[in-house]
Amino acid sequence: MSATEEAMNRRIVLARRPEGEPGVEDFRLEAGPVPEPGPGEMLCRTLYLSVDPYMRGRMNAGPSYAPSVGLGDVMVGGSVSRVLASRLEGYVPGDLVAGFNGWQDYALSDGTRIRRVDPELAPPPAFLGALGMTGLTAYVGLFDIADPQPGETVAVAAAAGAVGSMVVQLATLRGCRVVAIAGSPAKCGYLREVLGADVALDYHDPNFPETLEAACPQGIDVYFENVGGAVFEAVLPLLNIGARVPVCGQIAHYNDSGNPLPGPDSLPRLMMWVLGRRLRMQGFIVGDHLDRLPDFVREMGGWLREGRIRHYEDIVDGLENAPAAFIDMLRGGNLGKRLIRVVPEDAAGA
Repeated sequence: MSATEEAMNRRIVLARRPEGEPGVEDFRLEAGPVPEPGPGEMLCRTLYLSVDPYMRGRMNAGPSYAPSVGLGDVMVGGSVSRVLASRLEGYVPGDLVAGFNGWQDYALSDGTRIRRVDPELAPPPAFLGALGMTGLTAYVGLFDIADPQPGETVAVAAAAGAVGSMVVQLATLRGCRVVAIAGSPAKCGYLREVLGADVALDYHDPNFPETLEAACPQGIDVYFENVGGAVFEAVLPLLNIGARVPVCGQIAHYNDSGNPLPGPDSLPRLMMWVLGRRLRMQGFIVGDHLDRLPDFVREMGGWLREGRIRHYEDIVDGLENAPAAFIDMLRGGNLGKRLIRVVPEDAAGA
């Protein structure tokens, strides 16, 4: 009897749709048999799972840029896995792959949305962070959409998170002055002392709007937006004429209920700023930019090898702890990229 025949496949499924902030009771841990690969399929053993803010939106019903998770279905999410058995040409047992197997121990794949993990390039967890979708989000949003120039001021929200920490370093590589915004003094210290931000500010400071203005005497040329809320309110008056604002998230509003559009008083005010300052604001979804993946991997891989980009994975052990780790991440409890280590790499079979 094979190891997979003896094992069970644990799965974390969506038990109910949350109202406001999700709770652990919105998830359910189930177990079932490990699937067997059919022709053109391979069986993957999950090593690491990614937990990301976008998953909160996938828990809701209704239209969005991506389908909702169905009740009783496995939670979506990126993964790094080891191939255990393969009937798919080009893949053999022992291969490491990155894909979207969701919150479960084992998954079948036909190779769609799968890429190989090269442990010589970086440790496997990095393929969910610095070399994964979060790194690509930072790369596309900053370089393709904002295109900051040396000497310009770049402000970064959620700067100690998975995407923000990459943006801080990429903007520094471009020769920009970086103003990083985070949620604690410890995170601000990390941004200054480790990642090289010129200024790091705690948005919980009651004087945050004033300290932000003082930190940006020449205004803000690029604002990398993934938060919304009070941070955006403080940044908006400081944006220079022609400022660029790539928008990849609005985590401050993900638990809001009702109509996500701004109220009747705030929208005209926002549009007046857009018009008067000739702002260029562009929302983007990283999945629309996968054509940039080869260039991104080549450049980011080089910067990682040279030590010019640092990556930090905030790892929580145990599939069963994914719901609590996800909720904590939404509250800002992570530093860098939050991952779940489902099983140690050397215990996942080959």
